[in-house]
Amino acid sequence: MGQLLHKLTEVDNREQKRRGSKHKALATFPDLDLLPPELSLTVLSNLNATDLCLAACVWQSLANDEILWQGLCRSNWGYVTAYKRSHSQGFSFRRLYLQLDEATLTFNADYSMGIDYFVKHNLVEDCADEIARFFHTTHRIHWVNKREFLKNRRDVLDKLVLLQNFENQFLPNALRQFFGEIHAPNDRSAYLSDLVEKFSERFCACNPHLGLSKESVFVVCFSLILLSVDLGSPNVKNKMSKREFIRNTRRAADGISDDFAGHLYDNIYLIGHIAPEV
Repeated sequence: MGQLLHKLTEVDNREQKRRGSKHKALATFPDLDLLPPELSLTVLSNLNATDLCLAACVWQSLANDEILWQGLCRSNWGYVTAYKRSHSQGFSFRRLYLQLDEATLTFNADYSMGIDYFVKHNLVEDCADEIARFFHTTHRIHWVNKREFLKNRRDVLDKLVLLQNFENQFLPNALRQFFGEIHAPNDRSAYLSDLVEKFSERFCACNPHLGLSKESVFVVCFSLILLSVDLGSPNVKNKMSKREFIRNTRRAADGISDDFAGHLYDNIYLIGHIAPEV
């Protein structure tokens, strides 16, 4: 019994020491106002917008510094038309962040209302080039609403395709990148054909040295999509073999060698889906 009490006392003492050291560490946290400004801003630059607003309750002038809010804006929205006004009098990156956040939430709920918000508040200019560049540089827009918007704004879609760079990329990897930004529809509709056609044209423009025609790339892309569904679906019992894929691809597309078609198959087999939504 005495040994048990002694053990419990030791555990209690260790816990009290741990709590004491923790409270001491909290009590000795430096006042950022006493540090060099560049060091204080470096510390605060690790906070997100919510935490930065809370920090402003203690260090108002530091937490409201334009450098911090500019960094938050550009890390979330790489480009918006409003950045062109950043040198004008009265411009505030903190206020801009709040507007962009509200606009993004609105777009993710309803893309029609969202784009109206962006345009009416002069955040993004209502022209295809500006909207495409905005989409290309932000990760905050939900892909489902972005996909629906692009289906209805083909002018923006065309500009967004031109922003893609597929130079020296292997075809299936380039197609994955393409569908990572311009998501495929859930069905094999005419819109999917339009997307693959636009990709094929852009891929050939970025890689003229390959000597592939747009028509051949188009056929190969659909072969890759079908192969990825075939290999990835648990409902397909008899998977397409590498030999079958090579034979079918060579028959359907001109200028495709056995080695190239074999590498295409290996890529899908090892990495997986080209367009998970299809």
